[in-house]
Amino acid sequence: MAERDKNWLDRSAADDDQAPFDQPVVLPLTDVIDLHPFQPKDIPSVVEEYIDQCAQAGLRRLRLIHGKGIGVQRNAVRSVLSRHPAVLSYHDAPAEAGGWGATLVVLKQQN
Repeated sequence: MAERDKNWLDRSAADDDQAPFDQPVVLPLTDVIDLHPFQPKDIPSVVEEYIDQCAQAGLRRLRLIHGKGIGVQRNAVRSVLSRHPAVLSYHDAPAEAGGWGATLVVLKQQN
């Protein structure tokens, strides 16, 4: 086995839990979020927080890019959407906006 491969296999599980930044990263709020940079385990909390922030900012139409793959991230996103109180509806994006690799979301009107 090559030394490079052996080192990769020997790395500790603790390496996976270390965040690359000491502080939270603040992103500008837009009507589109690409979920690819986030760890799969963080997707539900990222989506919940994103929806909360968008609702507070008065955004009503959102696009969540989760990718096509085998549908794991899509299912995780839609699980959050199905129970979030601010979500009015959601569906696959049209082909030119990502097709089934993105989900369009309509938020309820804020009173």
